[in-house]
Amino acid sequence: MEALLKYKTVRESRFYRKIRSNKVQCTLCERMCVLEEGEKGFCKTRVNINGKIYTLVYGDLSAIESRPIEIKPFFHYWPGSTATTISTWSCNFNCPWCQNYHLSRTPPDPSKSIFRSPEDVLSYAVDWGDEGICVSFQEPTLLTDFALDLFPMARERGFYCCYVSNGYMSLEALEALVESGLTGLKIDIKGGKDDYLRYCQDIDVEIPWRNAKVAKSMGIHVEIVNLIVTGVNDNESVIREIIDRHLKDLGPEVPIHFTRYYPAYRFKNPPTKLEVLEKAYKLAKKEGVLYPYIGNVPGHPYENTYCPNCGELLIKRFSYRVIKFNISRENRCPRCGFEINLTGHYIRKIS
Repeated sequence: MEALLKYKTVRESRFYRKIRSNKVQCTLCERMCVLEEGEKGFCKTRVNINGKIYTLVYGDLSAIESRPIEIKPFFHYWPGSTATTISTWSCNFNCPWCQNYHLSRTPPDPSKSIFRSPEDVLSYAVDWGDEGICVSFQEPTLLTDFALDLFPMARERGFYCCYVSNGYMSLEALEALVESGLTGLKIDIKGGKDDYLRYCQDIDVEIPWRNAKVAKSMGIHVEIVNLIVTGVNDNESVIREIIDRHLKDLGPEVPIHFTRYYPAYRFKNPPTKLEVLEKAYKLAKKEGVLYPYIGNVPGHPYENTYCPNCGELLIKRFSYRVIKFNISRENRCPRCGFEINLTGHYIRKIS
């Protein structure tokens, strides 16, 4: 294992504690893996070498590209902007319907890695004319050691910084990210307690909700996504459970996206029925969520933003593109003056 230390993408992590001798516990995510000498964690990106935890993916980027912020989806965070989006390998979950399984199910190999520094990422962002930095595609928590060096530099240059996450990072990691410059967090809620236990390998449903609540209390812009998977979490009781928890922990002003599942990876159930998505939207609206959305259905009217007070069309979208933006500079409805929950400001891209 010591031979791994010669690679640039292998760095000592900030997130671990010694238990005894060479036995250590990883504290990056709430799996809290306890590792013997030479052992890797559940995610396969962290390893115990001589009683220290090393990340195997520091600057090992599986993807780097400019992406619209709406595709994450973030609908109330720097609308119209683009973000230099990066990812690494593997995941701390094992969802059988993962759409990015070619990244999330591939363990890192430092001997084949191509190292990119934080400066390299920012150089791409400047060249592409992006407004932000986003860690996405697979689980960004695994790239946190890298993000903690990248985000302060990005913030100094005027970029926003965000995560698209399953929300299973430790509080220690979340607090470090916020201190380093994280301002946006999108969390995927997979379903109810039974769904997490059955499909995500003993994941505690309380953790993503806890982190969403804590992040919001720290001033972070939070949006929630619930991918409604046919035959898994598409029944009304689970949808109601998610809506109730959303309102209890986050309040009515935090957006929630009910997104359409399509067959992927090891899951071949048919795509989510449109009527299920529409019912989820209407239930959320009825219960008091101000900004519910339907996702992965381009052109559907429920992907638009409407004023919760008067119903005025505020943001018209087609998929990840903003077609019309109708909110005042003070983030108010131009018709009735209702204040809209919005972080950042609209960026009009010239095509």
